[in-house]
Amino acid sequence: MRKPVSVDSLTTFGRVRLSESFFMRDFLFSEIAAIDRMPNIPDNPDLAIAAGTQLCQQILEPLQAKFGRLAIRSSFRSAEVNGFGAAQQFAGKTGYTCASNEKNAAGHIWDRLDANGKMGATACIVVPKVWDRLHHDPFGWQKLAWWIHDNLPASGTTFYPKYWAFNISWHETPSRSIYSHIPPIRGYVTRDGWPNNTGSHAALWQGLFD
Repeated sequence: MRKPVSVDSLTTFGRVRLSESFFMRDFLFSEIAAIDRMPNIPDNPDLAIAAGTQLCQQILEPLQAKFGRLAIRSSFRSAEVNGFGAAQQFAGKTGYTCASNEKNAAGHIWDRLDANGKMGATACIVVPKVWDRLHHDPFGWQKLAWWIHDNLPASGTTFYPKYWAFNISWHETPSRSIYSHIPPIRGYVTRDGWPNNTGSHAALWQGLFD
């Protein structure tokens, strides 16, 4: 598929069904693109579709089946949009929180392979049902994090304070990690090579909405 350059071709691209519940259009909104008037369109639509399909089918669909509707907070970014956001952040402007294009390739930039030639895709999502049930518990988000770690082939999760939004990724060579920006924990909860990274953690999430 060629890069969309018209309303008709972008409409066709947005109608691509990535999984039972998700279409490409669900992942294309970007505040940076909207405010700074930039198209958030992949240069390589076929690679974006391939990576997004894996993210949706292997990660988002089973997560939604378990916990109900997911809210997509941020997801695909074109290299142009992400690079602009990274530059604004480097310049100290507020509201821009993009890592470099090199770090976000095969992450938020679905249509670029990473430095090792591997494919991946990231979405930042909220699970409203979990937030509504557990937001009174300051460590409630960890129940969700460990459930994901034990039950889904996710390549890492990164959690944020507002509604416990979190980045979740699919990657050809996954990095099994949980990272927190939620006080009082700031940093890794687990990562590859740590003693707590393998085995079952069911004691930490058992009964989560069963």
